[in-house]
Amino acid sequence: MLTPSPPPSSATGSTPTPLRAALYLLTSVPLGAVTLVALLLLAGAGSALAVLVIGVPLLLTLVLSGIPLAALERRRLRLIDPVPLADPHREPSAPGLASWLRTRLQEPCTWRELAYALLFAFVLWPLEALAVGAVLLVCGGLIGTPVMMAVGGDEEARVLKLWLAGSWPEAFAVLVAGVVLLPVLTWPLRFVARGRAVLTRALLSPPEAALDSRIAELDRSRMRLVDAFEAERRRIERDLHDGAQQRLVALSMTLGLARLEKPAEPLGGLLERAHEEASAALVEIRELIHGIHPQVLTDRGLVAAVEDLADRSPIPVDVRLTVPGRLLEAVETAVYFAVSEALTNVAKHSGATRVTVTGEAAHGRLAVAVEDDGRGGAVADPGAGAAPDARGGTGLQGVADRLSVLGGALLLSSPPGGPTVFRLEVPCPPADSRT
Repeated sequence: MLTPSPPPSSATGSTPTPLRAALYLLTSVPLGAVTLVALLLLAGAGSALAVLVIGVPLLLTLVLSGIPLAALERRRLRLIDPVPLADPHREPSAPGLASWLRTRLQEPCTWRELAYALLFAFVLWPLEALAVGAVLLVCGGLIGTPVMMAVGGDEEARVLKLWLAGSWPEAFAVLVAGVVLLPVLTWPLRFVARGRAVLTRALLSPPEAALDSRIAELDRSRMRLVDAFEAERRRIERDLHDGAQQRLVALSMTLGLARLEKPAEPLGGLLERAHEEASAALVEIRELIHGIHPQVLTDRGLVAAVEDLADRSPIPVDVRLTVPGRLLEAVETAVYFAVSEALTNVAKHSGATRVTVTGEAAHGRLAVAVEDDGRGGAVADPGAGAAPDARGGTGLQGVADRLSVLGGALLLSSPPGGPTVFRLEVPCPPADSRT
């Protein structure tokens, strides 16, 4: 599950320790100086060489320079903020440098990171250097007074260019004052670092558009998992159809030929029972194959598969289903098994004498309804979290979950006395996107 980063107002709820704050601000100084030099070199060289085409890659590097800096800043932020800052970039749709560049240049967060790099290089690190430098200058000047007196050799030293320490006791008193002032003056650095962290999180947090793109990527990965699951079901079906079923057919034929030889009892009775068991196993494995993935659904599509369900139903079923061509395999399979579950429940629990299956595709969605004239009283809405009763069974919850993966929904209306209407809606991609 995607967990977005907390908003800036709550990200840095605790103030960092003075040591961590000072370390965070100190590391900004060399990083900011290197960033400034790199940006100036890329901008200057790229602009000068743009007419020779050589400068175009340099200018492109300048545009993308915020990406590695932002990645480093997200790591450096952990010095004072324990809450990790999520990377807003999405995975490219295809491998290769061209796809990566196209994806990065189309992302708003790339340009936000470039703006952060410019702000960091020209504004932030000089201010941080000023804050840390002031503390180091004052405390270092006080603590270093005895050293300056010893180096000068005339038993006097100028303290911070403000006054003159004329004796060793006075110099060591200034040193003690510097040691005492060090934690006092570094205390405000905690709040400077905290404000800097809030600003960094605000500028580098994933924007809503980036979160939407990551959610879209999760949807695509979910669909890939559905397709992989369906492919595995199809593989099992093929293995059963081409392997175990063919062996059972051969066994049944062999036993049938053996019975024609009319062997003496009790071998004849044993062969007859073995032939009956093989025939029953063959019927069961055919039903199992059909339950995994019916061949008619693969060959002729959803309408033909639902009509086949209607022909095999013990209750008369009228089918009025309009589907424009073929759909995604995952959609066809989900709708087929939803209708199959509904007809099974009707046959087992409803006491109905007639069932109607209607449906059509409109506005990018396929709506299918299964209505019976039975006694009613089925579970209200398994998709809403209601516990299924004996009429609904656990199968409806599985149907609702399967439709939910595809972005669909399941509704069930069944007042006491009937009628019961089992209705599902699912996104209906165009036929040319079928995989």
